[in-house]
Amino acid sequence: MADGLRASQLCKRFDSGLGPPVEVLRGVSLELAAGEAMAVTGPSGSGKSTLLHLLGTLEPPTSGTVRLDGCDPFSLSEPELARFRNETIGFVFQDHHLLPQYSVLENVLMPTLAFPGADRGKAGAWARQLLDRVGLEERLTHRPAELSGGERQRVAVARALVNQPALLLCDEPTGNLDRATADSVADLLFELHQEAGNILLVVTHSLPLAERFGRRIELEAGRVVNL
Repeated sequence: MADGLRASQLCKRFDSGLGPPVEVLRGVSLELAAGEAMAVTGPSGSGKSTLLHLLGTLEPPTSGTVRLDGCDPFSLSEPELARFRNETIGFVFQDHHLLPQYSVLENVLMPTLAFPGADRGKAGAWARQLLDRVGLEERLTHRPAELSGGERQRVAVARALVNQPALLLCDEPTGNLDRATADSVADLLFELHQEAGNILLVVTHSLPLAERFGRRIELEAGRVVNL
């Protein structure tokens, strides 16, 4: 699968310093083609967020491989990996992680400023288009503190998509929202995913959200227990 995500036999161990290493992931494998979506469920401590960190290249696996669009990101140098992550992977977290001193538009544009060479005019136009798409065209100059929780998460979604990533990773994207707002943000994620044709992978404790996915895996004690 050249165009897509392939993770093979991912293991992750952490040295606690007080005894034997702690195994958090144990031989997890998955494949997703461009345009596909998957939910990852499981109890707290089952390894869901760790899996997301490995797939997002935030941490290397202890063993196993990750390939995204034919590239092994962990074979890259640190500067190359940082650029690959910035340009190829988008992240949406439970807490929006917006920068409070910047406006909505400036927050969305942040990923485009990480490396030289971006067309600022084109990036600005695309960011405005995304904010219009998520219903925040009237909030461009507002600061995060002036927005509701749902609006802040919509800004985070737009920011994650501003570089048009091949892979969109979401860690409990509706976890801090009430049911109605959570449903609205979930609708938005699916709509934008279908329009972009990217890979969408969402970690969630929400059964209603997980049930909306055609594909789903469940983790328990670092292993896949249900496909």
